[in-house]
This record gives sequence, structure tokens and C-alpha cells, in this order.
Amino acid sequence: MKHGLSSYGGRLFDRLEQGWEGSAGRRRSAFFLVIFFLGAVLLIEVNRQGWLPPFLSGLIPLNHLVAIEWAFTMLLILEVVGLTLALSKSVSISVGKQLEILSLILLRNTFKEISHLDEPLVWAQVEPALIPIVSSALGALTIFVALGFFYRIRKNYPLGSGQVVDKSRFILAKKNIAILLLGGFVAILFHEVWTYLHFGSPESVFEKFYTLLVFSDVLLVLISLRYSSGYLVAFRNSGFAVVTVLIRLALIAPPVTGALLGGGTAFFALGIIYAYGFFSAQVVTEQQPRITTP
Repeated sequence: MKHGLSSYGGRLFDRLEQGWEGSAGRRRSAFFLVIFFLGAVLLIEVNRQGWLPPFLSGLIPLNHLVAIEWAFTMLLILEVVGLTLALSKSVSISVGKQLEILSLILLRNTFKEISHLDEPLVWAQVEPALIPIVSSALGALTIFVALGFFYRIRKNYPLGSGQVVDKSRFILAKKNIAILLLGGFVAILFHEVWTYLHFGSPESVFEKFYTLLVFSDVLLVLISLRYSSGYLVAFRNSGFAVVTVLIRLALIAPPVTGALLGGGTAFFALGIIYAYGFFSAQVVTEQQPRITTP
């Protein structure tokens, strides 16, 4: 029965991945984002004209720049779905996606700071928000640069010791965790929308998701010990779980601290993958049979 449920979860994951990551899925996502952004701008303008009923006008802002923040938030939601689907591929790919989302969150924060200002923009209002805006932008750039080296190093991964012994079962386990994680994210979304409509409280979707992601990453580390061997893999996976924790802290930190912590986390992940690749290459060299000449 348990095996049947896990197999069903794997098939469900495969269908979701095929529909989401295919070329048609990417086109649908891009089209949706364009329509969402234009609809947000139009809705804000309608509210500025006073054409919305009172119960709705209080929920819709009057600043057009908020539409940019909303569009980035929707982009992040779609990226989070892609992150959950990336869990089945590789721990390193999953960490890379997490850092990508963090960089987009930092970019969104720049627009979020601007959206709090009045239209038209006046320097006297912009100046107090300049440091958070610049720090978030530079933090996103730092993560972007670190990820470039991160992915380049990952391409040169050697197949050394400590690899997964039963790869098919491990992938199936990751797919089932991804389905549960995606379900948790959907539940968080519904709860946050309900809270916003009733209380107008600030959003905390991604903070809550990364808290859930910390638990799922730790669970993956523990499960991986069953299917793989070797200190190198255990340390790499555990270190990547720490990356998730640091990202979670960066999301709740003040803007400048969050940007510094985000950039430092990206280089921490870069250091892990570089060290893992370097020492794995040495293990592969030592395990290769030596040819001696008579």
C-alpha cells in the first residue's frame, strides 16, 4: 500500500513537471504574467478614479508602482512552483533555485520601497529609502554573480565516491516530498490571501515557505543517508540545508542586513560546491586503477 501511494505521488509529480516545465507551460506562464501586470495597472487606475465599491477600494492601492511589486510577487510564486519541481533533480539544482528566488525577492524589494512613495516621485521622499533600495539591488547582483560560478562548477561534477546507491528510489522519495511541499505552499497562499482580505495584514508567503523548506531540506538530508554513502555527500547536503536556513534569516532581516546576508549565503553555497567538486575529483583519481609498466 505504501509503495502504491509513493508510486502515485511519483506519477502525479511527473504530470505536473511535464505540464509546467514544457515549452507550452513556459508560454502560458509568461502570458499570464503579462495579463496580470496589465490588469493590476488597470485595477489601480480604476481605483484612483473612484469607480470601485468601498469594500474593494480599501484593498486596492492608489500607486501605479505597486503593480510592479505585484507582478514580481506573482513571478516569485511561479518560481517557487518551479523550485518544488526541481527537488527531484539534484540537491545542488534545488539550492541554486532557492538563491535565484532570493535574488528576485531582493529585486522586488527595490520596487516595494518605491511603491511606498507618492506619485510623482520627489527626491526628498526618495532619499530616505535610497540605502535600502541600493543595498537590495546590489545584494541581488551579488547573488547573480555567485550563481554564475555556482552553475559553472556544478557542470564539472565528477562521479566519485558517495554517490546514490539506489537512485530510482531516492528520486521517488524526493518526488513525494516535492508534492507535499507544493501542497504546503498552496495552503500558505490560500491562508495569506484570506488573511489579507479580512485583516489587510502584510504578506509573509515566502518567509513561511522557506520555513517549510528548511524542514523538507533536513528531511532530504536524512533520507539521502539511506541511499548514499560518504562523508563528502553528507556534508554537502547538510551544508546546503544550512543555506536554506540562512536564506530564511535574510528574508526577515532589515534591508541592508538581508542583502549582505543574502550575498554571503550565495558565496557560502559557492564555497560548498567548489570544495565538494575539488575533493570529489581527488577521490575519483585515487579510486582509478593504476597502470604499471613491467
